[in-house]
Amino acid sequence: MKTNVRPGIPLLEPKLSGNEWAYIKECLDSNWVSYLGPFVERFECELASRCGSAFAVATCSGTAALHLALLIVGVEPDSEVLMPAITFVAPANAVRYCGAWPTFIDIAADDWQIDLQALADFLAKGCTVRNGTLYNFHTGRRVSALLAVNLLGDRCDIDAVGSLATQYGLPLVEDGAGCLGAKYKGRNIGAPSETIDSSRHIVITSFNGNKIVTTGGGGALMINDAKLAQRAKHLSTTAKSSGLDFYHDEVGYNYRLTNIAGRSESHNSSS
Repeated sequence: MKTNVRPGIPLLEPKLSGNEWAYIKECLDSNWVSYLGPFVERFECELASRCGSAFAVATCSGTAALHLALLIVGVEPDSEVLMPAITFVAPANAVRYCGAWPTFIDIAADDWQIDLQALADFLAKGCTVRNGTLYNFHTGRRVSALLAVNLLGDRCDIDAVGSLATQYGLPLVEDGAGCLGAKYKGRNIGAPSETIDSSRHIVITSFNGNKIVTTGGGGALMINDAKLAQRAKHLSTTAKSSGLDFYHDEVGYNYRLTNIAGRSESHNSSS
């Protein structure tokens, strides 16, 4: 009996066009295989240039990039981060890595991005300001950041989200894990927003195997503020205070992308 069941559509699969072997061999022949060396820095420069950001900091995963972004914008233990209710688990995990709590805002039915009216209503009616700081009226916890997730390759109305973030004094982390190359009002994904200061806005992306560009596993922060970029790189390199000396001035993370991964970047193609 015939059925009308449609075949499944895979999300994405890597397209390895043939140069990857040569790139990996070049990396291995040079003996630069860890995070030190020229390939990661070149990858970061090219990524920033393509995406419209002043700086890019490559990491071992998109989740690591999210964790770093939340830390450096000031997310603290027992605070709350507002984020959409429908997304992959990684953004919520990154919030919990900081010891903070995700507070879920509904999504819009037409595009599955964060519902701007629901977000505005929660900020206006579900929160209160005490001594210039925003608190969740119901839990009493400080609201420390907004985390906007661009779901399934689309982009949310980031200027509108940025405007709300600015209005309520919140930093904005934008998860662009699945939409590298997407534009918003003609602006590349890493470009500065018109509604929030660059010192309070970070965009992350992912290079997992199912993403637009893959390094097998990896991620990056796209930043338009020099101090934030320097701090992201410092924390991602185990907070080393100098090149080869084993002196670390705070708790850091082993989050840097390796040269092998940075040299092996490849495009994905939809099936």
